[in-house]
Amino acid sequence: MRTVLVIGGGASGIFAALTAAEDPQNKVLLLERQQRIGRKLLATGNGRCNLTNTGAAPAHYHGEEPDFVRPALAQFPPEAALDWFHKLGLLTVEEHGGRVYPLSNSANSVLDVLRFALDKAGVEQRCASPARSVRREKGGFTVETDEGPLYADRLILACGGAAGAKLGGVLDGYQLAKALGHRRTGLYPALVQLVTAPEYPRALKGVRADCRLRLKRRDTVLAAAEGELQFTEKGVSGPVSFEVSRAAATGGEGLTLEINFLPFGVNSAAALLAGRKDAFPELPVSEIFTGMLHNRLGRMLVKYAGVDAAKPLRELDDGERFRLAQAATAFRLPVKGTEGFDSAQVTAGGLRTAEFDPNTLESRLVPGLFACGELLDVDGDCGGFNLQWAWASGRLAGRLGA
Repeated sequence: MRTVLVIGGGASGIFAALTAAEDPQNKVLLLERQQRIGRKLLATGNGRCNLTNTGAAPAHYHGEEPDFVRPALAQFPPEAALDWFHKLGLLTVEEHGGRVYPLSNSANSVLDVLRFALDKAGVEQRCASPARSVRREKGGFTVETDEGPLYADRLILACGGAAGAKLGGVLDGYQLAKALGHRRTGLYPALVQLVTAPEYPRALKGVRADCRLRLKRRDTVLAAAEGELQFTEKGVSGPVSFEVSRAAATGGEGLTLEINFLPFGVNSAAALLAGRKDAFPELPVSEIFTGMLHNRLGRMLVKYAGVDAAKPLRELDDGERFRLAQAATAFRLPVKGTEGFDSAQVTAGGLRTAEFDPNTLESRLVPGLFACGELLDVDGDCGGFNLQWAWASGRLAGRLGA
């Protein structure tokens, strides 16, 4: 028998353990520092668990070597992941943008079928048992725990990243890998709220709006996204914020958000406002966006444009009308940074992928050592891409180079 020790009971670790357990020659032990496995999984997709995206492809992933994900995704693409879950009895539904959720709309459904699978496979689980240290010896590994040392012939690091500390995000995996000679890149919070100049967001706290958003450094566009934005006391949140947050975290200083709240450009917006002026000449300027945008947002844009909100629309000149159109289609917010790792859903950065074989996820430095999931320098876009990487990389690591 060969002992396989998986450190980390998150999505990738569970899949690695289940895959390793398919070989009857393997005795598999899953070590988790939390009181139960899968805590971060329960928080994904606002508790709904966006378990994959049907459009998962290397273009949606980031890191020093974006193409590193290609072999894992090719061997276990989204359709294979969905087939695997369906065989466990999980029903799913596909929504806008290829996002896939359990039909129950509950992340518990995903974790429950994974727990059933672990029990059926005979994987031994030890929770509330953090790995304190690791060393290479006797052709295998010795891992120190509070209950004593554990020996493994093969070791899979699936400890996750630094994001979501309240749900189990830690630096353990990086430290264990460092003890075995591995290095990591810089770490940044990703899929996280943006912190901006507070004046306008604070006044709009809680307001949601569909928009097109661009993150810019002067005239250079670093990232762009379309979808729902939500104003917070400190800045902006929502899917579009998450989409550009990696670029905001790594982009340095002098960044600005440019937001278009309308489904067309400035000239069309100016024509629309001319029509509103002609139709309701006695309406105050404060109401010029009523029916088009959230009322609080519309009034804020009037203030942002520097136009007298009290005067009637008939007194609005062409210059003022164009400024209002610009406010609605190119509203700019200086970016101060992002919220920290506690609020982030994903860690950007991680163990250097150049030190691992992308075809097996085995270490190029330490034979018998594998890594998967968020611990590696791989992070995906918002929308199920990170969980797809967890399933695919866990599956590949759990094959142990076979």
